[in-house]
Amino acid sequence: MKHFLSLSQFTRDEVQALVDLARELKANPIGERMHRKVVGLLFMNPSLRTLASFQAGVGHQGGISVVIQPGAGSWSLELRDGVVMDGEAVEHVREAIPVLASYCDLLGIRSFAGQKDLAEDLDDATIQRLASFSTKPVINMESASDHPCQALADWMTLDELGIPASGNFVLTWAWHPKPLPYAVPNAALMMAAQRGMNITVQCPEGYALPSRMIDRAHQLGAASIRTCHNRTEGMAGAQVVYCKSWCSEEFYGQPEKEIAKRAGLRDWCLSESWFEPAVPDAKVMHCLPVRRNVKIADEVLDGPRSVVIQEAENRLHAQKSVMISMLEGLKPWN
Repeated sequence: MKHFLSLSQFTRDEVQALVDLARELKANPIGERMHRKVVGLLFMNPSLRTLASFQAGVGHQGGISVVIQPGAGSWSLELRDGVVMDGEAVEHVREAIPVLASYCDLLGIRSFAGQKDLAEDLDDATIQRLASFSTKPVINMESASDHPCQALADWMTLDELGIPASGNFVLTWAWHPKPLPYAVPNAALMMAAQRGMNITVQCPEGYALPSRMIDRAHQLGAASIRTCHNRTEGMAGAQVVYCKSWCSEEFYGQPEKEIAKRAGLRDWCLSESWFEPAVPDAKVMHCLPVRRNVKIADEVLDGPRSVVIQEAENRLHAQKSVMISMLEGLKPWN
């Protein structure tokens, strides 16, 4: 049984096949290719786009979705093994996931990073373990260090924008009031690498991405990767700028120290001044939700270079492509 846990588990041609099907489904969104199929959606963390787009996508293709939000309408879940369950958690994932899988044809799981142990989160061990309990194919709806549904929609958006596979991709850090995990920046980095892009990771001193992420991006086929701390230099030649915040590796799992470290970095809010004069036509991407005038200025989000709404809409079609391909045994599940 093949799950959908990371875009990097597939070849570039296999990912392109998913994108091509997503574009067909965008052109013809309503059908019956999931008729009488049931998709279970287990959300251990909050969601807006992922929840709405999965439910809409299943409905568009004649299926039924079942949403479970532990602690909010269903029992709270215990993830740890070997514990005495005399606390708030009422049910263990070892029972909950097989039961849900028995009711469904597909199962989506969303489980964020613990942000305590860097190696454990980068290994993405939790989503792998949760998927191992399922008797049906599992879709990663965002995990400790990956967000393949977002990455697939991002690939689709780059194709629609006409950004070449060898184009210039800037992944820029932005200020945020609290440390955020590596899931989206890692997914964006791997997606750009699989396309074969020239990648610049732009960030303040002390916010370089972990070396194992960079090494993996090289392995996946990035044309080039550099880390740049100077915004003028980093933005030069950019065709697309992907804005996201992430935590400092130095203080991973130490939020108070990390917050103190970023205290003087509020000027890392993406504004039009970043694009002058070298990159007048660069597009701006963000996974959403975005804190306006914290991570990205109004003038950028409301201006012609922002494609965040197009990107978010593409989540719907990309996820339909994954679900249909899994259910029908299409490439890369054939």
